[in-house]
Amino acid sequence: MSHHENEKARSAVAIEDGQWTLSITRVLNAPRELLWRMWTEPEHLMQWYCPVDFTPEFVEVDLRLNGAWRAGMRAPDGTVLVRGGTFQEIHPPERLVFTQAWEEDRPDQPCQTTMPTLVTMSFTEHKGKTEMHFEQVGFVSEASRDAHRGGWNSTLDHLEAHLARA
Repeated sequence: MSHHENEKARSAVAIEDGQWTLSITRVLNAPRELLWRMWTEPEHLMQWYCPVDFTPEFVEVDLRLNGAWRAGMRAPDGTVLVRGGTFQEIHPPERLVFTQAWEEDRPDQPCQTTMPTLVTMSFTEHKGKTEMHFEQVGFVSEASRDAHRGGWNSTLDHLEAHLARA
C-alpha cells in the first residue's frame, strides 16, 4: 500500500469510527417526496432552513451534479451568516449528498468553519411517514461537531413545525 493509499485508509477509518461525525435520525409525518422537495426547492427551504431563533434571508439551489447551493440566515443579533456548497449525489427522492462550508470563519462561533463537511441525507418511507437520516462528516473538532448538533436539531425542529403547518 502506498503512503497516499495508507493515508486514505486511515481517514476512512476515522470517519467510520464516527469520531467527528454527526448523525441524526427522525421519523417525520410526511411522504418522502414532500421531504425531498423541502430539502431541494428554494421556496420550501425559505420557510424553515435555519435554527428556530434565526430567519432565512435567501436560498439559491442549482440542483444538479456539482451544482452550487447557498443559504443565508439572520441571527437574533442581526448578523447574516452564509453557508453553501455543491451537490455530490442526487437520487430523488431517496438520497441527497452535498458539501457544506461557512463563507467566513467567526472565532466566536465554534460551529463555524470554512472547511467543507459532507452531508448525506437519506429518506425511507414507512406507511406515509418518512425516516430521515442525516449524517455530516469531516468536522475539524469535537467542539465543532457538537455545536452543529444543536444547530441542526433546532433546524430540524423548524422543519417539523413547518410540516405541521403545511
